[in-house]
Amino acid sequence: MKLKLTGYLILCCMLSAFAVKAQRVPLLTLKDAIDTALQNNYNIKLAQNNATIAQNNVSLGNAGFLPSLTGSFTNNNSVQNSTVTRTTGTQSFTNVRSRNNNYGVAMDWTIFDGFAMFANYDALKTRERLSGITSRDTVLQTLTNVINTYYSLINQNQILKSLKGAIGISKAQLQFAKDKFAVGAVARLDVYNAEVNVNTDTANYLAQLQLFKTTKIQLNQLLVRNLQTDFAVTDTIVVDEKLALGDVLAAAAAQNPRILSAQIAKQLAEINLRQVRAVRYPVVGLTTGYNFTNSRSPSGALLANDARGLTYGLTASINIFDGFNQRRRENNAKIQVENSAIQAKNIKLGIDAQVNSLYTNYLSGLELIKLGQANVAIAKRNLEITLDKYKLGNITPLEVRQAEENFVNAQVNYYSAEYQAKSAEISLKQITNNINIQ
Repeated sequence: MKLKLTGYLILCCMLSAFAVKAQRVPLLTLKDAIDTALQNNYNIKLAQNNATIAQNNVSLGNAGFLPSLTGSFTNNNSVQNSTVTRTTGTQSFTNVRSRNNNYGVAMDWTIFDGFAMFANYDALKTRERLSGITSRDTVLQTLTNVINTYYSLINQNQILKSLKGAIGISKAQLQFAKDKFAVGAVARLDVYNAEVNVNTDTANYLAQLQLFKTTKIQLNQLLVRNLQTDFAVTDTIVVDEKLALGDVLAAAAAQNPRILSAQIAKQLAEINLRQVRAVRYPVVGLTTGYNFTNSRSPSGALLANDARGLTYGLTASINIFDGFNQRRRENNAKIQVENSAIQAKNIKLGIDAQVNSLYTNYLSGLELIKLGQANVAIAKRNLEITLDKYKLGNITPLEVRQAEENFVNAQVNYYSAEYQAKSAEISLKQITNNINIQ
């Protein structure tokens, strides 16, 4: 019996018509995903709020430059029974009411504290810079997660298309086996084997589909929207092939958030040493105020007293001896400066090692892409020839199955190489604070 295999079916098995039937769901572009994450992501909002707090803290008053002005009011009353004995005689008083009011304003102003206020202000500005870098790093990390997850979905969708194509080929083989069995050309065992192949390919497809759906939930979580929101992704991964190791290392040294944070941490340690040393100097302050006082005491020698006026003065203090604690604090502060310098070097070394490792993965991915393209072309041609021979009855179903698996594996390996190179590229750009959506 002559078996018919239409050109359309062959094309479906061989080429991109293996694609899953287009879903009637809205397309989510990478730019849309990034815009949504920037607007909704909780980690970004928290980081931005913390940066605003650090910015608000940078003020002369918070550093100790400005005076403090306070207002006060006290009112004391009493009701007493008393006996007053004087040289002129003894007097008794019952339910005598006394009142004492005191109110005014006072100002305290530290005009010199060993330059600690200058160090405090530098520390506040430095912490603002650190908070800004931390905020940008949070944004960068979030965008990296969004981009990686988006490209992971593209990769998984490409694999789904390959597995869908494998199901199409297996179903075609099953139909051939059934047709041959109907005319007595093959045994029922061939039909059973073909059915097993269809079921195996379907199971692989369903497992991949489950992973695809799970990754969609992860992206929805990053975008802070309904986790069951359905969407489609684009179908292309374009890898930037122009990254150079030297350029990446130089950009990382100048722009990597972790390296910049370590450098700022060293600056904060140096400022802390200045703050600790400031205690060795005297503290000089001015005090002034204007007070109003009035009191009434019918049973006293002074029946009423009203006063108001200006008060002012100068205060000064210096630490003479505190049990050698000042020396201990200064020594510890110096060690903290040394530790921060060591930590900065350690972070720089770790970033360099990470860059070199990622760049190796990046180059490997680019090589695998080229190899994968060639393998897909060869495996596709091999499957076409195998199907033609199977149509003529010159080869066994097992050989068709092997050619089919080779073709699917070649496609999956090619897509995986694309994603490997793209993922390494994204990580390298994250390290250099150069994330984009290309």
